[in-house]
Amino acid sequence: MSNIPAKVQINEEGPREGFQFEKGVIATDRKIELIDSLSETGLNRIQIVSFVNPKAVPGMADAEQIVAGFNKKPGISYVGLRLNDKGLQRAIESQRLEVKGSVSLCASEPFLIRNQKRTMAENIPLQHQTMEMFKAHGVDVKRGAVMAAFGCNFAGDIPVETVLQVIQQAKDIAGEHGFKLQEMMLADTMAWATPASIKRVVGAVQEKYPELSITLHLHDTRGMGIANAYAGLEMGVRTFDAAVAGLGGCPFAGHKGAAGNVCTEDLVFMCDEMGIETGVNLEALLESARLAEDIVGHPLPGSVMRGGSLRALRSKIREAQAA
Repeated sequence: MSNIPAKVQINEEGPREGFQFEKGVIATDRKIELIDSLSETGLNRIQIVSFVNPKAVPGMADAEQIVAGFNKKPGISYVGLRLNDKGLQRAIESQRLEVKGSVSLCASEPFLIRNQKRTMAENIPLQHQTMEMFKAHGVDVKRGAVMAAFGCNFAGDIPVETVLQVIQQAKDIAGEHGFKLQEMMLADTMAWATPASIKRVVGAVQEKYPELSITLHLHDTRGMGIANAYAGLEMGVRTFDAAVAGLGGCPFAGHKGAAGNVCTEDLVFMCDEMGIETGVNLEALLESARLAEDIVGHPLPGSVMRGGSLRALRSKIREAQAA
């Protein structure tokens, strides 16, 4: 019996993932233009900004202006990434974003030090402080996240046992504050995953923590993104992070070729052809992908925006045959 789900949730991260990584200056109104375009595609969760130190990530220096300026559409969850209490406070104060609590840990200490300038031991009390802040603001915590869950450019391969231990830490931290985790995001932050390791890690998590639904965050630096997503589908994973046109990368990954998340339109195309419901209009999404490429001013790695959808091609062929 196949574990492939009938329906999946796709979390769009292109505006945040992409614009924080681009080297050139991108006008705020153009960032907003992409967000508004994505809002017309059927996507129901869009991560639009990072509330981070602008000295570390200059592309997000205009986060508040973006949040204030986009056209908020009913039925869509707009969210912002935050790495610390200050970022959380900024997200709450925006009053235009959905704020959901999470416990964020990392399976690689060298990456955590580069990314957040703290050790694993230092991160634990900070996570407890964040739980208290969530509680003070009435924000529930149902989600955990493990960065570098499949490998690290600074620590090498990450043992499955380490990932399981980090997940238990996240559950314990949430539990101490009266929260119960229901979802765990596994991030292939530096694109070490292969279909085999996806199945190995996801399978181990499912076996030990069957109560947790899994989200996969898959970077495409080594061209494995869509193959890894397929492996996740085979394991029954129902939620994926993705980035329109393949926008983005990781500023702290340690190599210039660090790519963004698996391309949203390529993932939607694959799901469409497999009969998996996404709720996303692929043709509208392809227009957003082309817009993203125009905004950044250089080619982006998305494939389907160049080749086109088979649905459109089939329709064209039928019309030609009927003529």
